[in-house]
Amino acid sequence: MLRTFFCIALTLPLVAACTSNQTADYCSVRLQGSLDTAMNVAETHLANGCEYQFDGYFQSLLTIAEANPDRNNPMRFSNHLMRVNEMGVISRRQAEGLYNRYFNVKFVSLRGDYNTCSQTCPVRSQVISDMQAELHDKEMGLLRASIDTQSFYRADNLLKEAELVLEATCRACEAGGGR
Repeated sequence: MLRTFFCIALTLPLVAACTSNQTADYCSVRLQGSLDTAMNVAETHLANGCEYQFDGYFQSLLTIAEANPDRNNPMRFSNHLMRVNEMGVISRRQAEGLYNRYFNVKFVSLRGDYNTCSQTCPVRSQVISDMQAELHDKEMGLLRASIDTQSFYRADNLLKEAELVLEATCRACEAGGGR
């Protein structure tokens, strides 16, 4: 009886280690082929225990889209993000945020739901830096993956306008006592 207990006690960690290695190996898939094929593979893995790999899969999908630009890629990503949301891997808000960050001209890093004088102006350099980083992501999504130069340049102009408006607004806030 004691001997059986020791045998079981010694083999359980080995079985657990094998299971975790198999999951890690299963989840560390290299996405390749067409964007649709790669999305299907990613979704299959996400549905089977690899939720923690979502960010890596998403970046791989963007790389595949960049190598195979197509005006339909934004719709492919929208559909993919909605399916991943339906699986419960990401929230609807996360799906919308990712889509907008890469494939929409509006900036998710500049939210208009707070007071500019008291909340944006003190951190305006960080807000502008975040928007510049987002423009880089929009370059990947809009320009390189989707060949949508018009939308990318519109986003670039929106960033420049936002910088000017923020500068003027924050100066006015400082002059007016930050009201």
